[in-house]
This record gives sequence, C-alpha cells and structure tokens, in this order.
Amino acid sequence: MAIQYFWRHPLAEQVREEGREEGLERGLEQGRAEGKAEGKAESVLRILEWRNIPVPQPVRDRVSTCTDLDQIETWTQRALHATNAADLFAEE
Repeated sequence: MAIQYFWRHPLAEQVREEGREEGLERGLEQGRAEGKAEGKAESVLRILEWRNIPVPQPVRDRVSTCTDLDQIETWTQRALHATNAADLFAEE
C-alpha cells in the first residue's frame, strides 16, 4: 500500500517527469551531434568526388562512421589538397 502511494504521490510524478525531460534533452543533444558529424563527413566525401578522386569503400566507411568533429575537420582540409583518398589519413 505504501509503495502504491509513493508512485502516485505528486513528488514522485514530478521526479519521473524531470527524468523523462532530462533523458529527452540528452537524446536530442546526442542526435544533433551525430547529425552534425554525418553532414560534415558527407562533405569530406563530396569534396573528393567533386575533385574526381575515387573513394574506395574502406575510406568511405571510415569517414562515414567517424563521430569526432575535430578529426572530420582535419579530413576536410586534407580533402581540399589530396591527390588520392588515402591522403586523408596520411599523417595518422
């Protein structure tokens, strides 16, 4: 009986609601970060394609799955001057 009262108590409802809101906010932040990384990674691949540089599947996979925005920025800069797709990873 006491447990049922606890779960129905307004304070318990408030705590659950705050937890849901916090979880939703974290999920949205993570989703935005992942979306940003995906967009930037796609830009790296587009730059290479616009420059008529063939992009092998292993390179495409590595770039597409990267979530480190700093690393993707480095690859973007390298893509502007690369002579082949492997040049993205030359200094790693």
